[in-house]
Amino acid sequence: MHKKAASVTVENVVVTASVRQKLDLESIAKVASGVKYRPEQFPGLIYKLKKPKTATLIFGSGKMVCTGSRSARQARRAIMKVIEELKRNSIVILQEPEIKVQNIVASGNLNGIIDIEGTAESLQRTMYEPEQFPGLIYRMDEPKVVMLLFASGRLVCAGAKNEDQVYEAVNKLQESLEAKELISYSEESLNEYRHSHDRPSSDR
Repeated sequence: MHKKAASVTVENVVVTASVRQKLDLESIAKVASGVKYRPEQFPGLIYKLKKPKTATLIFGSGKMVCTGSRSARQARRAIMKVIEELKRNSIVILQEPEIKVQNIVASGNLNGIIDIEGTAESLQRTMYEPEQFPGLIYRMDEPKVVMLLFASGRLVCAGAKNEDQVYEAVNKLQESLEAKELISYSEESLNEYRHSHDRPSSDR
């Protein structure tokens, strides 16, 4: 078995922040550009940035939620930029924000064909219902993340608190699949998988 390195791409980082003071959202909506505030539909104000391309929800309590960034560093930068822009628009912010990473979502590819049924039987804390969805859900204990696995080798990892946990989880999964011979990197397996998925559904 010739192991191939897994590829991983961070797709979204969700960060929360708090300035620990009340904020007047109506005042922010009047002076800041690129914001959307419709309190009759949603209690928070949406503050969009073009660089980095993110959306930050701001609540009257002083709490914020930033989504759309591709790294924790970028998310923190977005929060600080929002606060700087608020200050420039005469919104008084008294303290530095407390910023925490809540969730990192990443996509990946193990570059091999996974025996999904065997994986469902072999690994603990999995859920696999192919008649409803083709992917297998795997809840890893350490690091505490949730993996969505597909027979093609592709995956989605959610729940990590930092980027190191994403890579640790993917490497740990790959090693576990290899140890149990549940993944194949051979061209024969790849061609067989492609052939079975290229056929019309009526032939399967």
